Parts: sequence; C-alpha cells; structure tokens
Amino acid sequence: MPSPPPPLPPLPSGPAGSVPEVIARLEAIAAALPETDGLSCFNRMYLTVTRQVASRIGAGFFADPEYMTRLDVVFANLYLAAVEGWARDPSEVSRSWRVLISRRTDVDIAPMQFALAGMNTHINHDLCIAVVATARELGTSPDSGSHRDDFEKVNAVLHEMGEAIRESFETGIILELDRRIDGLDNLVANFSMTAARQVAWENARTLWHLGDNRFLTGPFLDSLDRFVAFAGRSLLIPLG
Repeated sequence: MPSPPPPLPPLPSGPAGSVPEVIARLEAIAAALPETDGLSCFNRMYLTVTRQVASRIGAGFFADPEYMTRLDVVFANLYLAAVEGWARDPSEVSRSWRVLISRRTDVDIAPMQFALAGMNTHINHDLCIAVVATARELGTSPDSGSHRDDFEKVNAVLHEMGEAIRESFETGIILELDRRIDGLDNLVANFSMTAARQVAWENARTLWHLGDNRFLTGPFLDSLDRFVAFAGRSLLIPLG
C-alpha cells in the first residue's frame, strides 16, 4: 500500500481577495513544494497563466476588467480552497481534486501528466462554478455584456502561451522525467484547453439556469465531479 503524500504547505485561511494575493499564494505553494511534486507541476503552469492574465487585465486587453479580475480571483480560490481543505481534511475536497493531490508523489507519473490532470479539474470542474459565482456576485449573468467575449479572449492568451508553457517542462529534471514516458506527446496533443473551456462555459450556462434549486444543482455538480475525477484518473495512468 503506497504511503500517504507529505502534507501540503499551510496557506492563509479564507479566500484571496485580489489578483496580487492570488499570485502570492501560488508563489508560496511553488516555493514550498519540490519541483517534481505533482501539485507543483500544475501550480507552476497555473502561476504562469495567472501572471499573464493579470498583465492583460492591467493593459486593457479585456472589455470588462472588473469582471475578469473578479472571475480570476473566484476561479483561483477554488483551487486554493482545495489545497487548504486537503491540509485540514481530505474528505472536504472534491473527488476531482483528490485524484491529483493523493497521487502527487507517484514517481511513475510524468510531470506533464500531473499538469494536465490539474488543468482537467480546474477547467472542467471549477471553471463553470466560478463563472456562475462571479455573475451572481456582480449582479449579472454569464451572457451579460462582454462576459463571453472576454472569457474567450483568454483562449487567445493561452494559445500564445502554449509554447512557453511546454518549454517550462523541457528543462532539467522535469525534462528527464517526461522523456521516460512513452505516449506522452499523444496525451498532450489530445488535451485541448480551448475545447475544455468551451465545455465549461456551456456547463456554466446550464448551472446558471438551474438557479438555486439544490435538488437540481446538487446532482448536476456531483455528476460533473465524478466525470472529471474519472478523466483525471485516466490522465494519471502511468505511461512508461
């Protein structure tokens, strides 16, 4: 029976209140975990993307910077809550995040697999929840104003960053670990962040229309969590 992974670094309790605070917490996780830790592999990628989106917000790239700022924070807090919740009680954490966090020290899984599994959970599970929560907080709806256009502008940012993200996994020990894994290139090629984000948007619209009826939203979110957890387990099957 594999030994449990070491504890995660402590984080400030409660949600982050701003994008700089989100970045600071992501940096704290990065500093506390070994480079090869599975959560660190995802966190490194997420930190890179978050910094770039924050830069674009400040540069006026988005039509509604208030919306994008709040969405960025609400979205990140779902990941940070999973890290904080795991340290307190793993049973509090969604199935989809437990899949990654519980296996983050498995040496038979490539760093890029961990990064993809983290993206799978954060986009396919967390993003629709964040879109709905942000709209409610701002008194809008997912389809209000420029919300969808700004949401899709992030796809352009991710596309521009694709090569830089990949190159971050092609240095030092990370490259050596990834090189050991047969079939990794196919796995990466078959995972599309843009496609995942489009599905997340449609799931957000569905969740929005279900409203506050917990007899509808509960089963919807539970089924989503189970499906994303299944996909995560598939992404973390050792390929070597």
